[in-house]
Amino acid sequence: MPSLLYSYFHGLIAAAGLIMAIGAQNAFVLAQGLRREHHISVALICMSCDAALILAGTFGLSALLQAHPLAMEITRWGGVLFLLLYASQALWRALSPRGLEAMRAPARSRRAVLLTTLAVTLLNPHVYLDTMVLIGSLAAQHSLPLVFALGAASASILWFTLLAVGSARLAPVLQRPLTWRLIDLLVAGMMFTVAWSLAKPALQTL
Repeated sequence: MPSLLYSYFHGLIAAAGLIMAIGAQNAFVLAQGLRREHHISVALICMSCDAALILAGTFGLSALLQAHPLAMEITRWGGVLFLLLYASQALWRALSPRGLEAMRAPARSRRAVLLTTLAVTLLNPHVYLDTMVLIGSLAAQHSLPLVFALGAASASILWFTLLAVGSARLAPVLQRPLTWRLIDLLVAGMMFTVAWSLAKPALQTL
């Protein structure tokens, strides 16, 4: 039993630092929670993707991915284009006089929001490098890899639940136009930063 608990909490702690780091996915979940726009479904998609990638990495897919760099490059540039588009939209809302009209527009369909969530999650190579390769490799080297992986997946579940539910509860307090502009500026800045971090290594090799 002590060994099981050690493996579980080791996985939880190892994953928590990576998952909680502010990134494109977290910024998107935060924004959806503040808008109260299918935020629970968004969190569930993020948790499910993390859990699937952690388990896949634990049981060998990380090695396969590292052996096929072309797949990572395709994902890299797809992610850069998507993040630039999403960041530009957020920046337009923040800076345009008509931007707040978009914030008050009718909520998007669940399908549209979930497709965007999948794009933010799966078109970001950092998700594969951190979740699948790094956490998966740590789990694979552990004495109880499955228990370690379950602990890591639990960190994702706890974090995205807190982020989605917590931001939704704060929404009534954050209804001022200036607050929404600042949120969109934060989201745009984060998306642009992540896009640059993805593109920079490839550009340096040209």
